[in-house]
Amino acid sequence: MTMSNLPPLVTVFGGSGFVGRHVVRALAKRGYRIRVAVRRPDLAGFLRPLGYVGQIQLVQANLRYRASIDQAVSGSAHVVNCVGILFESGKNSFDSVQEFGAKAVAEAARAAGAGLTHVSAIGADAKSASSYGRSKGRAEDAILSILPEAVILRPSIVFGKEDSFFNKFADMARMMPFLPLIGGGKTKFQPVFVGDVAEVIGNSVDGKIPGGKIYELGGPEVLTFKQCLELVLKVTCRKRRFISLPFGVASLMGSVASMVPLIAPPLTSDQVTLLKKDNIVSDAAKADGRTIESLGIRPTLIETVLPSYLVQFRPQGQFTNSGKAV
Repeated sequence: MTMSNLPPLVTVFGGSGFVGRHVVRALAKRGYRIRVAVRRPDLAGFLRPLGYVGQIQLVQANLRYRASIDQAVSGSAHVVNCVGILFESGKNSFDSVQEFGAKAVAEAARAAGAGLTHVSAIGADAKSASSYGRSKGRAEDAILSILPEAVILRPSIVFGKEDSFFNKFADMARMMPFLPLIGGGKTKFQPVFVGDVAEVIGNSVDGKIPGGKIYELGGPEVLTFKQCLELVLKVTCRKRRFISLPFGVASLMGSVASMVPLIAPPLTSDQVTLLKKDNIVSDAAKADGRTIESLGIRPTLIETVLPSYLVQFRPQGQFTNSGKAV
């Protein structure tokens, strides 16, 4: 095979993360050559078997260092940015990773003549009360000013085997006699399956999704925070009490937890701020045809996937009698 007829090269930033690894799999199935840009390539070897020999290349890149971004993007036909952080740690701040980094990726893609698909989040807003939401919103504005034809995707909570939401509360239910209902558990979510998000990204790389738009990706069901926790208990065959935590109390607890060094906080005050607003697909996105359904994908029901990976949190694992709860 000559250089002229090689499959197109796609660079995926954050390809070893939760969403990123599913994106790599989706792109490999489509036959693309994939360059996975991560901070620690030595820890991302598990991605190679997702494609044929030589199809997936690992390179070092850090969104805080522009030169590494340019090198990772060089020669690519398309760039996918899956990088995001849930809390700030050391030099990895929301501004440096989710705003400066995203802007740098867009500039590098423009210089390389590559297309861009950027993974943002529902709640992204340059005027958000949350630092996370503001950085995501400012990144979207910068990207569209640099590459007006970029595809921006805003998923709600993403669920799947390695997710940090349902796994977290299933683990809490295993260890604690109660589960916290932050703000009374009334916040609404629209969980979307990671495989569906990856398929949307794959279609965008294929050129099947019109650029210059912000798409909002949600699953087929809208659930309150409390309903999400009830589902976790149902799937893991456990009974636990709920304790309502006012936003103010939860924010204070998050601030204290964030001060503990070398340990990922279970909750931050910024995340509590995000929980004050529903995390669901907007009416505007539905009216404009900027949803996962409008892209031709039938979203996966959460109850068809959740038991496949939360089974590990049942009292006796897969051998637990599903008719009894403890």
